[in-house]
Amino acid sequence: MANAMMETHKDSITYKEEGKFARWDYEQAILLKALERVWTRTGDGKYYQFILKNMDSYVNEKGEIKTYKGEQFNIDNITGGRILLMLYRETGKEKFKLAADLLRNQLKNQPRTQEGGFWHKKIYPNQMWLDGLYMGEPFYAEYSKAFNEPQNFDDIANQFILMEKYARDAKTGLLYHGWDESKAQKWANKSTGTSPNFWDRALGWYVMGLVDVLDTFPKEHPKRPELLAIYQRLMPAIIKYQDPKEGCWYQVMDKIDGKDNYMEASGTAMFVYGLAKGVRMRYLDKSYLQNAQKGYQGMLKNFISVDLKGVPHYEKVVLVSGLGGNPYRDGSYEYYLKEPIRRDDLKGIAPFIMASVEMEIAEEQSIGKGKNVGLDEYFNHEFRKNKAGNSERFHYTWEDEKDSGYSLLGNIFKDYGANLKSVTEAPKVNSLKDLDVYIIVDPDTKKETESPNYIEKDDINCIENWVKSGGTLVILANDSANVELPHFNQMAKRFGIEFTDKSINMVKNNVYKQGKVLIPNNHEIFKDVKKIFVKELSVLSLKEPARATISENGHVIMAVTNYGKGRVFALGDPWIYNEYLNGKRLPMEFENFKAAKNLAVWLLKK
Repeated sequence: MANAMMETHKDSITYKEEGKFARWDYEQAILLKALERVWTRTGDGKYYQFILKNMDSYVNEKGEIKTYKGEQFNIDNITGGRILLMLYRETGKEKFKLAADLLRNQLKNQPRTQEGGFWHKKIYPNQMWLDGLYMGEPFYAEYSKAFNEPQNFDDIANQFILMEKYARDAKTGLLYHGWDESKAQKWANKSTGTSPNFWDRALGWYVMGLVDVLDTFPKEHPKRPELLAIYQRLMPAIIKYQDPKEGCWYQVMDKIDGKDNYMEASGTAMFVYGLAKGVRMRYLDKSYLQNAQKGYQGMLKNFISVDLKGVPHYEKVVLVSGLGGNPYRDGSYEYYLKEPIRRDDLKGIAPFIMASVEMEIAEEQSIGKGKNVGLDEYFNHEFRKNKAGNSERFHYTWEDEKDSGYSLLGNIFKDYGANLKSVTEAPKVNSLKDLDVYIIVDPDTKKETESPNYIEKDDINCIENWVKSGGTLVILANDSANVELPHFNQMAKRFGIEFTDKSINMVKNNVYKQGKVLIPNNHEIFKDVKKIFVKELSVLSLKEPARATISENGHVIMAVTNYGKGRVFALGDPWIYNEYLNGKRLPMEFENFKAAKNLAVWLLKK
């Protein structure tokens, strides 16, 4: 579906067949967000390049956004800010930061209700709509984290809290589409200010906004439990209105048997996404996955069509549903059923793609369920100054999302159900006892860290005993000029492995073929991989019980040691950090991302 959308919208994202012009809006933003999710799931750079090309067409070097009008205070226009933040991180281009600042400035000045809730638009005074929680809050949270504005998280939480406070129906547990603080709108209940009905996509936006904000919302923040409580109250109410046979949800949520009511594709996709992600993140009991699976099968049965050219399409997405305006939308049951249905509507396709990714992940979670993967941050302990002048950890950390980090590898482990740990102290019995996998990468030299922590005898003894007891150790070095080998090798030799001073696969500029490593057929680790890229690696020298698992031209590239109840995997390069997994530069003929997934499975399945 992602590929079909990129082909359909290869020049610009809009509904050309309807005579519409491309413009900055939330529909293109949510499709780009879905494509970003496919990119980080597959490592295929074509998705990233599509996103970059699209955003480059909107944002000039001054950070101005074509067709964006901040003075409208339309919260829908904030959604694309998430893509701007990602591109700023990935490219370092200041224009994306400046454009994100524009959107942040809109939020600073967005009109509010008396208690601080964002108006949906300037032309809809005193009104909060469920839709707006997805449009504004995930960007607001991601910006606040990226640029160190922790004070904003109170405000972010309050948007969800206020919406639930005023829009929740005690009888059904559902949230009404909109709330008018002034109670002046014709659609507004004169005592509560709520609109009259429960629209599935509005609730879907709210669910997706909430579950996405929780990704960024600080774990220790006092209002995080309130957000979780809202989510955990809402999802049981939503599954009550799932069609018992087809698994889908209806345009007007609570009137399953209502005249002319129909199963609607965008809201269904959003609920499947919200349920599956909630189970994966452990916000919901695992039993809710059954509802997600039932909903997903219902989507495939009822909403997917394939044309004569083999192109997939997504059907039965309502074009729009709103409140007020001109002509006036009264929020009645009859109104919601009058709005037209569109094929391949982006508001349905994007959530479908995101739901599909979540359902793929759900099938794999059992591989690493309950297992802990620790990444050393003691022997490798580098800092740099960020653009704000603050010192930050980087280079082979789970948190580092730039080319130098292991965030994509971390995502792979998490997708397999494993927990990530950062090992920030010297290895001790207590710090290793809960780990199933322990990864040590590129220990520091004095060139990299003023006072490096060397691997000493006590560390080696502790690690050796941990492996003997059943742990899986991963040791990744570097070419000898860029890693502290003497102490690292003292540990590696315990397992019959030595990183030598000889380096191979010296890659000049972008001559990637100089870094190719061919994988033998039926390899014990890399089951479905033919060729990977590893550059400037330290060749291994082995003694029993170590054995080579990949060699080329007499050089040992990768090795494995079975040691007691445990195992060791060794390679003379950091290898699977983001630069060589994200597909931004490395040609896709090199299957590093797939190889990283294969390795993760091998490490987790013992």
